[in-house]
Amino acid sequence: MDNKRDEKVVIIGGGPAGLTAGYQLSKIGIESVVLEKDDVVGGISRTVNYRDYHFDIGGHRFFTKVQRVEEMWREVLSSDFLRRSRLSRIFYNGKFFNYPLRPMNALFGLGVWNSSLILLSYVKAQLFPEKPEDTFETWVSNRFGRRLYTIFFKTYTEKVWGIPCNQISAEWAAQRIKGLSLIAALKDALIKNNHTQKEVITTLIDEFDYPRKGPGMMWEKVADLFNYRGGQVNMGAEAKKLLWKDNKIEGIEVEENSRKGVLHGTQFISTMPIRELIHAFDPQVPNKILEAANKLNYRDFLTVAIIVNKRDVFPDNWIYIHEPSIKVGRIQNFKNWSPEMVPDPSKTCLGLEYFCFEGDGLWTMEDEDLIELGKRELAILGFINASEAVDGAVVRMPKAYPVYNTEYKEALSTIKEFLGTIKNLQLVGRNGMHRYNNQDHSMLTAMLAVENINGANHDLWAVNSEQEYLEEYIKEPRDFLREEEILQRSFGRFDKLGIATAIGSVSGMWIFLATLWSTIRSSDFVGDSLLFYLNQYFIGYSVTLKGAFIGFGYSFIWGFFFGWLFAYIRNIFVAYFIYRVKRRIEKLSFRDFIDHF
Repeated sequence: MDNKRDEKVVIIGGGPAGLTAGYQLSKIGIESVVLEKDDVVGGISRTVNYRDYHFDIGGHRFFTKVQRVEEMWREVLSSDFLRRSRLSRIFYNGKFFNYPLRPMNALFGLGVWNSSLILLSYVKAQLFPEKPEDTFETWVSNRFGRRLYTIFFKTYTEKVWGIPCNQISAEWAAQRIKGLSLIAALKDALIKNNHTQKEVITTLIDEFDYPRKGPGMMWEKVADLFNYRGGQVNMGAEAKKLLWKDNKIEGIEVEENSRKGVLHGTQFISTMPIRELIHAFDPQVPNKILEAANKLNYRDFLTVAIIVNKRDVFPDNWIYIHEPSIKVGRIQNFKNWSPEMVPDPSKTCLGLEYFCFEGDGLWTMEDEDLIELGKRELAILGFINASEAVDGAVVRMPKAYPVYNTEYKEALSTIKEFLGTIKNLQLVGRNGMHRYNNQDHSMLTAMLAVENINGANHDLWAVNSEQEYLEEYIKEPRDFLREEEILQRSFGRFDKLGIATAIGSVSGMWIFLATLWSTIRSSDFVGDSLLFYLNQYFIGYSVTLKGAFIGFGYSFIWGFFFGWLFAYIRNIFVAYFIYRVKRRIEKLSFRDFIDHF
């Protein structure tokens, strides 16, 4: 174990995954350095301070069912967490819709006619599902109906991702909106009172934790603790090249303050976008790998913070904007996340989230123009008068979301195969693995990477991004099975033919041997009993050698039949049980499905 302390780990990226890795390494005495090309830590989980107004790059709730992640949060921030009540709604067609959706609210908002068409569309989807189910559009339409998909999924999803829904992989939908259906949604809405308190918390609906001054508070504190323990966070340090030889990374060429140098290490952890990582290899990787990397795309993101001279704008933590004519996708009300985010209680700070591609019209707009756009859209939506907006700021976040287009899976598989040959490099985090992970899942991959450096053998790619919400089935973070696999292993289907053959054979052999035994012993009592009971059902049976073979045949046939029937009925009950468990998971997942967009 002592030789492990001689490791030097170089970590690329100072977001949640990179800082978690450094923090955990410092706790076990392994030297490490974090390279962060920006001038602030936290990545997309940072908090921006503009004239003492604090705002996030998107909202970041602190909720997890991974115990070790929860322990780290508490260890770092302790009493600096606030328990917050959640309220979020959908704004569509000039109306607010409760979120999670509620039948009566949706009925009055959409109208009886439109609601009826939604139900008819759902019935049609169940009777005649679209095939093949390989895109987000077909995946959602088959589960919700084409009409509800068009109203509550299509516009918002395309606004977020910037590509048509028929070009988004169905795998992304399956991962992020795990197994949903309209029936599950309606059941969840109609029988809300049956939820236990544990279920309510699990859905992330009613309450969540939040640092007093935003998520950046967490990562600034982690960086401070890491530095205090002998680690080193190098700000403004960009990894330009990965120098590799003989399937090992030997060092990283780093550019810091316009000066370049090489940083050597024994182990390397990367959170940088995979596409950039592959292009940074020196010497260059094979063309096949480069071509695969070029197929990985990212969605960029900018926040326009508008300071409003108004005490209360709306009561929600955030609002989803489903209006096709409005560019903003979501509006955060940071005062309702924490009152300490706003220095003046008579004012409000709203964060308008715009999804874009680096270099497009939104991304390249001047800050002043973006602020004016934000003011104008808030006024159009009716939230404020334009004159009430007194100040604003803009923050751009490149490569905020890895895109799951129809090409990404094959490309990522090619890259993973190549990276699997690099002995001392591990990828963690959202962009590091090109997986649309939550903050706690990104932290978990970093924790497991540290354990690998210290002697473990975790497969980081096997970590299921939804596994932390399956507490009922998974108790240890090293168990990375999907719930379907766990259920199948626990309640595997009986092989009807195998069970039937086994029971038939045992039954036939029992009658065969019993008949032979009676024949040898010439016991009238046993023979009369067998004849009395069996010759009524087994034509031609008698307590003789010939009868033993006849009895074997009959017993095998009846045993086979009842064995097959038993296995069939048992499989139906097990399938129904699994169905109920999966519907319960779907019901819980549904309640925050839009959050995963």
